[in-house]
Amino acid sequence: MRRSLIGRTWPNVIAVVLFVFFIFPVYWMVATSFKKDGDIISKTPVFIPLNGTLDHYVTAVHAKDFWTFVGNSFTVTIGAVLASLVIATLASFAIARMKFRGRKTFVLVVMAAQMAPWEVMTIAVYMISRDNEMLNSLVPLTLFYMMMVLPFTIWTLRSFIAAVPKELEESAMVDGCTRTQAFVKVIFPLLAPGLMSTSLFGFITAWNEFPLVLILNKESGQTLPLWLSSFKTAFGNDWGATMAASTMFAIPVLILFVFLQRKAVGGLTDGAVKG
Repeated sequence: MRRSLIGRTWPNVIAVVLFVFFIFPVYWMVATSFKKDGDIISKTPVFIPLNGTLDHYVTAVHAKDFWTFVGNSFTVTIGAVLASLVIATLASFAIARMKFRGRKTFVLVVMAAQMAPWEVMTIAVYMISRDNEMLNSLVPLTLFYMMMVLPFTIWTLRSFIAAVPKELEESAMVDGCTRTQAFVKVIFPLLAPGLMSTSLFGFITAWNEFPLVLILNKESGQTLPLWLSSFKTAFGNDWGATMAASTMFAIPVLILFVFLQRKAVGGLTDGAVKG
């Protein structure tokens, strides 16, 4: 009995330790954003800012071109996610349901693209953007971010489509639906968990991307990751404003995660097959 209790306790202890280990940097970021300057640079750590301030958030919000960068980030991120979902849904359906020459090769290419480091393409993307006079534009960023998340989206949605029984699609076609109508009315609604998980992955990937926007875009074409590095003074980094900006930067991802987690419930085909 005692051994059984110890066996159940240790995993919980380890889980708590790991949770504290990973959550503490996030807590420290948020707590620092509310600290006064004296508490931030104090040699004695201030874990709970009892006499907090919102001055750092005011500084961050009133920074130059803040709302422009917010709009840029949402534009390229949402555009990349939506474009990748449309293309990946069609491609994954073709892989999962259709037989065509080169199908296995295409799947291998998708897997290879998923494993490839996208940083090696930055020079090529820069040269293409420069030659087509698209520097400081959101179009190359959106297309490149779509390329970054597309392989993962195709691979994930392929598994979801393959898990949907073919009998559902065939029954709809027997009832008079075309193949397109069967996909839209039967398969697509069952892809909600896959669409949500891939949307979250794509949003986080595009939202956090830094190197490419540093190379391609300057001034008004920047996004929030590059904006986070701008809080510097003649005396060094403004850590309070940096932490406040980082906290605001993480809020959209947190909201999206909470929303999608709440919506993505139930199985793929629960109740879909009639007995």
